[in-house]
Amino acid sequence: MKKKILFMVINMNVGGTEKALLNMINEIPESDYEITILMLEKYGGFLDSIPGNVKVEYVDGYKEIKDLLNPPPLKVVKGFLRTGRLFKAAGFFTVSLLSKLLNDKILLMKYALRSTSTPVLKDKYDIAVAYAGPMDLISFFVAKKIKADRKIQWIHFDVTKIGFDKNYAEKLYKCFDQIHVVSREGKEKFLSLLPQMDRKLAVYPNFVSRKSVTAMAEQGRGFEDAFEGYRILTVGRLSKEKGQDLAIQVISKLKEKGFNVKWYCIGEGNARKEYEQLIRDYGVEKEFILLGSNSNPYPFMKQCDIYVQPSRHEGFCITLAEAKCFNKLIVCTDFTGAREQIINNETGLIVDFDAEQTADALVKLLKDEKLRDKIQRNRNTRSETENTADIILFSSPSA
Repeated sequence: MKKKILFMVINMNVGGTEKALLNMINEIPESDYEITILMLEKYGGFLDSIPGNVKVEYVDGYKEIKDLLNPPPLKVVKGFLRTGRLFKAAGFFTVSLLSKLLNDKILLMKYALRSTSTPVLKDKYDIAVAYAGPMDLISFFVAKKIKADRKIQWIHFDVTKIGFDKNYAEKLYKCFDQIHVVSREGKEKFLSLLPQMDRKLAVYPNFVSRKSVTAMAEQGRGFEDAFEGYRILTVGRLSKEKGQDLAIQVISKLKEKGFNVKWYCIGEGNARKEYEQLIRDYGVEKEFILLGSNSNPYPFMKQCDIYVQPSRHEGFCITLAEAKCFNKLIVCTDFTGAREQIINNETGLIVDFDAEQTADALVKLLKDEKLRDKIQRNRNTRSETENTADIILFSSPSA
């Protein structure tokens, strides 16, 4: 009989977490496992990439939950009062106040799910995974609303950088049998906040299939302009944590130094307008190109000269792992997990989150042919034996 596994995510937006999930699912033998993806909302550029054998379900009533949990509590109370729902207003005000006074977010989560139309899932699973983590609602939903023999919390981010609620996690993570973190450095940072979770913690780097990535690189067109200089590429959601604002500053410095370069960004996000203004402020409209979202960035990775990951923080950067599949010259900031993927000055360059340092690193690559040759030679050698991750989700975890 097949084992039943459920993975819960927010949606299937084009992002690293969602891509990592798809990569892993593609490696799980269909003959042994029945897989379900549960989403909070039916949305995302990767929806069509979900394999046909995977069941897809959505949380009924998520909009009601979101309308309770996302706005400031006072705004929710005023909304109830405007529509004449006095008991609702009083109930929500009381619970939100108690939640704040007791520093117990679980109270508010319980109220939100109990007072909406969201049902408990009827099916029972062998394994249920809160995959988009740490994400408070998903963790709570898997812990309290899903029946499973074994429950796993997956941590994709640097918990010291994202406003991680230690008190909430300490209470809720007791419901999970295991906690998976995507890098060794990420594990150490998690333990610095919750050392009592040590026995539950295991490291599972995000899986990247070199075969799949390189095959997809042959299926798209890539760059279509006639530019003949150096192409720099960054892939990631347009947001502060991904650091495209740093990249805009860096390209302006390279322009001032007279280098014939263009920097292309694949991704979409809520910082687009801010970045468009920043591009105008620095006068790099012709040098810094926002290409928008693309579920297949691999032709661009294959064709670019240098790949740069300027993130403020990561858990395990999957786009960096993908760029490595093409043996590219790489510059990245020193985010969590970077040194587990790149050996500084050997297989790439690692810099602080600093415009001057990043510009200097790129200038070194652009001017020093011997350095470029050494890095690419080392990358070629390591790529023959490098394994980004093993699919060991269902066996004993590694420390």
